Amino acid sequence: METLKFTLAGQNAFFKKPDVNEYCYFTYGHIHKVALLGMLGAIAGYKGYGSKYETVKKSKILSEDYPEFYEKLKQIKIAVVPKNENGYIQKKIHTFNNSVGYANKDGNLIVKEQWLEKPVWDIYILLDCNESEHIAELLQSRNCVYFPYLGKNDHPADIKDVKRLALRNITDKEIVISSLFLKNTGEMAELDEDDDTGIVRYCEKLPVALNAYTNLYEYDDFCYTNVPVIVKNGELYKCENDILQFF
Repeated sequence: METLKFTLAGQNAFFKKPDVNEYCYFTYGHIHKVALLGMLGAIAGYKGYGSKYETVKKSKILSEDYPEFYEKLKQIKIAVVPKNENGYIQKKIHTFNNSVGYANKDGNLIVKEQWLEKPVWDIYILLDCNESEHIAELLQSRNCVYFPYLGKNDHPADIKDVKRLALRNITDKEIVISSLFLKNTGEMAELDEDDDTGIVRYCEKLPVALNAYTNLYEYDDFCYTNVPVIVKNGELYKCENDILQFF
């Protein structure tokens, strides 16, 4: 079995949380699967959310279908390995004006967004279907139809070090997982108090899929840690020095 690995980075990124109604628009702490598939769909030239909105507008019926990028790529499995120190990406609030006519009637609309600062990930794509092979060919040849970005077109994506690598299954019942992994994969091993320094634990509910009718996110709980995990569910793979879970 093979995987395509590449490093994904940028000066900033913004993966908007749609359920926040505050003075500021907040971001998820890491790139999630739907955002990553959207970026890959742009590279391949697939249509986005607007394609479904046009269909609904014409028929006036909410149909059970997906945007083209998600319909074609939803079967792709990915793994995300955070590369920032301790797996944590710094965040900063950015304030700017939006003075276009449709944004406001009088004066400027002041927008506040929380951006990820200099994010870096190693992304793995499991090469087990035609679409994943197609994406691999585009990335290896450095071809794209639309320019890839990290959440919004203010944040161009830097893709480098693209390569195909071999994967092998591992069956260890207690191991440090390099990638983000689903919370129900297992439990973090207990450590002595003396070993509790330098421990990294991150958990967040991240989008994993789109609902066919509404195109709203469907979520699952993810974790990242440098503590060994007692594995109870799911398959793990080893690629070079990384232990991965694909989802």
